[in-house]
Parts: sequence; structure tokens; C-alpha cells
Amino acid sequence: MRELTEIRWHARAGQGAKTASQILALALLRSGKSVQSFPEYGPERRGAPLRAYTRYGVKPVRRHDSVTEPNLVVVLDSSLLADESVAEGVEPGTEVLVNADGEAKPVGGASVRTVPAGRFASGGASFANVAMLGAVAAALGEPPLQTLQDAIVDTLGSKSSPDTLRAAAAEGFAWLS
Repeated sequence: MRELTEIRWHARAGQGAKTASQILALALLRSGKSVQSFPEYGPERRGAPLRAYTRYGVKPVRRHDSVTEPNLVVVLDSSLLADESVAEGVEPGTEVLVNADGEAKPVGGASVRTVPAGRFASGGASFANVAMLGAVAAALGEPPLQTLQDAIVDTLGSKSSPDTLRAAAAEGFAWLS
């Protein structure tokens, strides 16, 4: 077990990376982990590239800097794979998950697993981040799917049907399980 696990999310503003990072942190917190979640914005406009970060461990998280050597990279918009920042700090052992159909080229020497999250998000492409959350939980081996689904519904349940949200997360989880 790692002392500290670091996740870097790449997306465009409005795609839900910040929200997904926060939901994952909430679910991990409910699972007894020490967590941290925060975004990093460039220009604050819809569609601009952004990064979000999630850190967690069994001991208190004391770092407060950007994630430069991620254990997991999550890309919500496959067009961002051309951005050099996606490969920063990525090594052959780093896991990379991309919201895309088909296959993707390696990133920074790491193999890439694609998740057709937009297809799984039965509430529409705006909930692809929820399907990716399920895939992230499967890739990490935590938090438990039920805990993640509860955190998703608690956070987004007023925006969409709880059943739709739970289903999207379950499909993403099943894809990598």
C-alpha cells in the first residue's frame, strides 16, 4: 500500500474534473483516508484546459503543491492528449485513463487505458465525469463502489436522477474491473 497516492485530472472547464476530484476525495474520506482535492485553473473560461488534483493516504496529507509525479492521470477530454502537460511526470508505471472510444497512444512511456465514459453516462455527456469516477475507483481498488456512488448522489443528486448517476459510475467501474 502506498503511503500517498496522487491523481492528476486533465479536462476542459465545464467537464467536471474539479467536481470529480472532490467527489473522489469525499468517498475516500468516508472510507477512512486522509484526503486533499483542489483545482488549478488557467484562464477561467468555459472550455479552457484545467487540472484538478486528488491526494490521499492513510496518514494526514501535508503536501500543498501541484501533483508533479502522479500515480494516476485521468483525462476527461481526449483532445488534451496532445498537450505536453498531460505527460509531465508520467513514468512507465503510471496509470493513465482517458475518456475515449478505441485505443490511445502511450503517454510519457505509460500505457493508456480508454474508457468510453461518454457512452456510459446515460444522463448525457455532461456526466462522463461520473462514469470516469467509477473507472478511477476500479483502477485504484478503492473506494468501494457503493461508497463512491453515495458520494456522487450526495453531491450531484439534485442535478440528475440518483439511479442515472449510480448506473454511470457502475458502468465505468465494470469497464475496468
